[in-house]
Amino acid sequence: MSKLLLYLYEAAELAIFMLSACICTVLLFPTNHPWLARTIMGIAMGLTAIAIIKSPLGKASGAHFNPAITLTFYRLGKIGAFDATFYILFQFLGGIFGVWISKLLLGARLAAPQVNYAVTIPGLGGRPAAFAAELFMAALLMAVVLITSNRPRLAPYTTWLVGLLIANYILFLAPVSGFSINPARTLGSAVFAHQYTGLWIYFTAPILGMMSVAETYRRTSTHHRLYFTHRRLTQQKV
Repeated sequence: MSKLLLYLYEAAELAIFMLSACICTVLLFPTNHPWLARTIMGIAMGLTAIAIIKSPLGKASGAHFNPAITLTFYRLGKIGAFDATFYILFQFLGGIFGVWISKLLLGARLAAPQVNYAVTIPGLGGRPAAFAAELFMAALLMAVVLITSNRPRLAPYTTWLVGLLIANYILFLAPVSGFSINPARTLGSAVFAHQYTGLWIYFTAPILGMMSVAETYRRTSTHHRLYFTHRRLTQQKV
């Protein structure tokens, strides 16, 4: 399969996620029942993530659609530097493209103050709380992915657990940080909303959270050590 096609898949995956996020935000907000709205949106976005991961696009590219995940997998040796660079580039393009398509479809409703292009900005507790929330969400997500996907008995549940985490993140932590854990997702909305408040949080906290878990996993996991020992031996034989 062409590498360019894989990069386009990554762009398409985040574009679909952003389209879903924008549609849900327009339909559910403003509301007098924020908990109900976040519950419905959490379920919708969790199912969107599951559908993307299980789709032919997701299966082909690995369904990163998040620069923080790609950088973490690069650190773990699961993707090369060249591919990681273009994965990230196309993820950012996909995030922007997804919001642009949403703007064409939803018009002024997407720009309404209560929606504001589904932008992610610090909420309750300000920037320190938003940073802590993004760090926690990213770390827990990566921990679940690494622990379950590398164990045969748990691997079939990885995708569903990711969807469940997303649903709960939106329900409980979206009021704190807006729920991003994805630099490309945040930038896609910010470009159209012209709202860059706390942008550094959404570029640093997800990467720091995921990378710290990956580093711990790398140093402690038997599965990871065995994988790299096997790869080094294979390369030596070749």
